[in-house]
Amino acid sequence: MAANNEIGTIEPVAEIGKITREKGVYFHVDAVQTVGSIPVNVDEIGCDLLSMSAHKFYGPKGVGAAYIRRRTKIGAYMNGGGQEGGRRAGTHNTPGIVGLGEAARLAKEEMPTSQPRITALRDKLTQGIRDRIEGLKYNGHPTKRLPNNVNFCLFWAEGEAILLTLDAYGICASSGSACTSGSLDPSHVLLAMGIPAEIAHGSLRFTLGKENTDEQVDTVLDVLPKVVQRIRDMSPTYRDAKRAHTAGAAAP
Repeated sequence: MAANNEIGTIEPVAEIGKITREKGVYFHVDAVQTVGSIPVNVDEIGCDLLSMSAHKFYGPKGVGAAYIRRRTKIGAYMNGGGQEGGRRAGTHNTPGIVGLGEAARLAKEEMPTSQPRITALRDKLTQGIRDRIEGLKYNGHPTKRLPNNVNFCLFWAEGEAILLTLDAYGICASSGSACTSGSLDPSHVLLAMGIPAEIAHGSLRFTLGKENTDEQVDTVLDVLPKVVQRIRDMSPTYRDAKRAHTAGAAAP
């Protein structure tokens, strides 16, 4: 995985590629989160296979692409006809292929201007949340992360409750990845990082795109603290923590 889809951390895939080449091991990179967001070069990574999805860079949904380095031996994904060198039978999805190619071209063309702007929005949102809300944990690498990803764990507040309330304000967010949107379990990514389940349940992820604006970030920074405080006020855990903090502050 070139970059994690929940916490946004960019992984050292080029270092991994160097090791796999030295050991003669095939190396596949899931670059769905990075293609169209940051520069990706298969020779710099040193991978043998790389996968991407068009919808991540504003192409059509339901179509992706796989890079396969020459002389890489793989079995057929779908048997039948001889399309794609015998690797995948079936009629080509020509509109999807053309759409992915054009979206990739536009993403590469726009990246020098869109990436710095989205990164600035991400940093503004991140710092704004830190300044306005106490009791939280910032997830993922502080700098080696995707330009569009913001992920926090908010203590003493249920992530799903926050999402439902934000939705009423027209603000879209998630508590994990879209792949696990039907599950109420805490994020397996956060649990694997050693974050306790009760804290992982308070996870909140914002992802930004090229159509987002400063005004929208300002709206989130105005609404989110109020939403979090409202939910915390209904939480007995938060009340206990607040009492303990007050008692500690009053002690001689």
